[in-house]
Amino acid sequence: MSVQEETATGAAADTAQPELEVWIDQDLCTGDGICAQYAPEVFELDIDGLAYVKDADDELLTEAGATTRVPLPLLREVVDSAKECPGDCIHVRRISDKVELYGPDAE
Repeated sequence: MSVQEETATGAAADTAQPELEVWIDQDLCTGDGICAQYAPEVFELDIDGLAYVKDADDELLTEAGATTRVPLPLLREVVDSAKECPGDCIHVRRISDKVELYGPDAE
């Protein structure tokens, strides 16, 4: 490996964003729909008036505790959704170790 390749690889590893997932606790959801306004590609209100996450194929995941990956281009919108949610029910965590980074259980 050349020095340039090694430097590029090291730099990429240092700035790599961890893979994140998001889930909604429907027991706390107030149905305000703020999340769906911020990130409609990730969140949607169902006919029961509660918010749920969607998978990469735009399918609503209605099982309790269902998670979906946070697309990097939508990270800011998902984080803003968690911060602005009146029900404090949106949880964003690292996939690798399940540590919550944004949401009511974030440290």
